[in-house]
Amino acid sequence: MSAQAQMRAMLDQLMGTSRDGDTTRQRIKFSDERVCKSHLLNCCPHDILSGTRMDLGECLKVHDLALRADYEIASKQQDFFFELDAMDHLQSFIADCDRRTDIAKKRLADTQEEISAEVAAKAERVHELNEEIGKLLAKAEQLGAEGNVEESQKVMDEVEKTRIRKREAEEIYRNSMPASSFQQQKLRVCEVCSAYLGLHDNDRRLADHFGGKLHLGFIEIREKLDELKRLVAEKQEKRNLDRLKRREERDREERDKLKRSSRSRDSRRHRSRSSSRERKRKTRSKSREKRHHHKSRSSSRNRSHSHHRSRERSRDRSSKSKSSRDKERASKDRSTTDRSRDYEHKHKMRTNENTNGKSEDRSSEEREAGEI
Repeated sequence: MSAQAQMRAMLDQLMGTSRDGDTTRQRIKFSDERVCKSHLLNCCPHDILSGTRMDLGECLKVHDLALRADYEIASKQQDFFFELDAMDHLQSFIADCDRRTDIAKKRLADTQEEISAEVAAKAERVHELNEEIGKLLAKAEQLGAEGNVEESQKVMDEVEKTRIRKREAEEIYRNSMPASSFQQQKLRVCEVCSAYLGLHDNDRRLADHFGGKLHLGFIEIREKLDELKRLVAEKQEKRNLDRLKRREERDREERDKLKRSSRSRDSRRHRSRSSSRERKRKTRSKSREKRHHHKSRSSSRNRSHSHHRSRERSRDRSSKSKSSRDKERASKDRSTTDRSRDYEHKHKMRTNENTNGKSEDRSSEEREAGEI
């Protein structure tokens, strides 16, 4: 990569898609499904294993350092949970790698002569020491490149000790099987990157393998997968706790709402009861007032009626007494009239009698005079 391309990639990674007002690159966002989430988290196998014997070629999804920069800026404000997508991607890749390792082991078992479990264990011990030597050599080279000479020298001392143990293990393994079969049992499949390792590989070969980009790339991928599993577990646990907390808050809000509604219903019920009691009290008061008014009116009417009746009775009595008086007076008048009439009649009778007597006397006198 040229210096100009490296500078452009560095600027993309630092400034994102907004660099130089590039609107064309802003048409796709880092959250788009077409963008590789493993690339955003810097763990895509296509990037890590690029230029190795197992180069996977170009990824089917979009890789852009500017989008990664945008994601790193946005992830500080919001959790997009892209770790789950990247974890699924790496799990699928590692599972495929492990299947290839199993196939390689089976192929070796078919091509090489079978050996006893004891001899196999001795050969496995040699392979383990080879792997340890290779890792120590790679570490010593890395420390030396970083300028840490003292630590690098300490690692090289451990390498020498491991080499001595390896020679002893090889001698034990060589003595445990025939010379014709010894050279055949020399291959082993690396558990990390599926590469073949020779039982009698020299230190340089082992250092090149364990310090090579392929092996270290697989180590990085596997370590990144373990880290993603841990992050996903933590975030899922956090999400579950947050979800549980929100559920508890909702339940508490619902309980508070129910309590408030219950208190409101109780208050309304109390108010309704109070208003009902008040209405009843008012109704009773009104009814009492009405009854009292009715009673007062009735009593007044009764009093008026009684007074009227008494007045009527008094009038009746007075009228009766008056009538009786009138009757008495009338009777007296009648009696007086009768008496006067009788008196007049008697007087008339007397008068008549006197008149008649006188007339009789006169007539008798006349008759006597006539007779005479």
